[in-house]
Amino acid sequence: MSQKKYKTYLIFIPLLILNIISLFNMHNAKLVSSLYNNAFIKQLIWFLLGYLIIFIIQKLKLKNIFKYSLYFYLFTLILLVLVLFLGTSTHGAKCWFSLFGFSFQPSELAKLSLAMLLVNIGSKAKIKNFKDEVIILFKMILITLIPSILVFLEPDTGAIINFLIILLISILFLKINKWWYITFFGIFALAISLFLIMYFYFQDALIKILGTSFFYRMDRLINFASGNSYQLENALITIGASSFLGVGFNKILLYIPEAPTDFFFAFSVGNYGLLSGILIIISFVIFDLYFIYLISRSKSLKTKIFAYSYLGMFLFHQIYNIGMNLGLLPIMGIPLPFLSYGGTNTLINYLFLGIILNLLKEKNI
Repeated sequence: MSQKKYKTYLIFIPLLILNIISLFNMHNAKLVSSLYNNAFIKQLIWFLLGYLIIFIIQKLKLKNIFKYSLYFYLFTLILLVLVLFLGTSTHGAKCWFSLFGFSFQPSELAKLSLAMLLVNIGSKAKIKNFKDEVIILFKMILITLIPSILVFLEPDTGAIINFLIILLISILFLKINKWWYITFFGIFALAISLFLIMYFYFQDALIKILGTSFFYRMDRLINFASGNSYQLENALITIGASSFLGVGFNKILLYIPEAPTDFFFAFSVGNYGLLSGILIIISFVIFDLYFIYLISRSKSLKTKIFAYSYLGMFLFHQIYNIGMNLGLLPIMGIPLPFLSYGGTNTLINYLFLGIILNLLKEKNI
């Protein structure tokens, strides 16, 4: 193994630590609900498949992968349409295809296809004047808006935020006038203001526009500080009452309905103590910093945009999920990468990572 490859694969050390912590907690997940009786086996399978995906991807030549991004994007749009009609409804949202005991979430795959397409378009953009700026921005916003609308209908708030993060990072690499950024910020601030005005003074009209399910999610986000969440209260009690080493195997400190998924951090601290929480945070910090170091060494614009798009989403999930578990942010379906129970999110993270590690080997893409 060359020195360059050796340095690249050092990133698997913190990743393996996160995987081990996840499996320890999946062992206790069966005590939360019978739905998680096979959580340990399934999570282990997903991790093994993830590493197999990375291994296979490293054997491929992906230099021209982005030229097929449009077809991949169109394929995921078809899946997003089909899930609205054929998907399984859970907690008021139609986000999953279910087959033979396994679930697949198309919006996770859409993150990858959207990132690839925006990278392909943005890296090829030749901007010489104002007209070129308008055309490229319109194209990129439209491409992001279509899957966002489809996901809005499910609804899946977290996926929409991920799409916006990918769009923002892709735009930041464009050589456009700084006034565009000021304009975008102004439009965003205006949209939030209008939403809040309608929320507080015209709720009936807002429900008709957004639908009951999506309005409920927005209502929960706005009113998170009221402390009425059973899950959040138990999560905070679990973290506050936990010892340094936790309760250990085959025990849970306190019942949290979505403990192995959205509330994994609190669940882990309750099971294996504050030491578990410290290891999670340290592992993420090491992973993030080393990932940034690897990206900074790339000379390829496509690789950098694609890698930073993933890193943006990755950091958002870390910060938001842990902040949500600590009661600092509103409750939303945001899993903790490489830790929370779930096959689609886990495999997409490995797929992103595998493609990026492959591209980082190339000198010029």
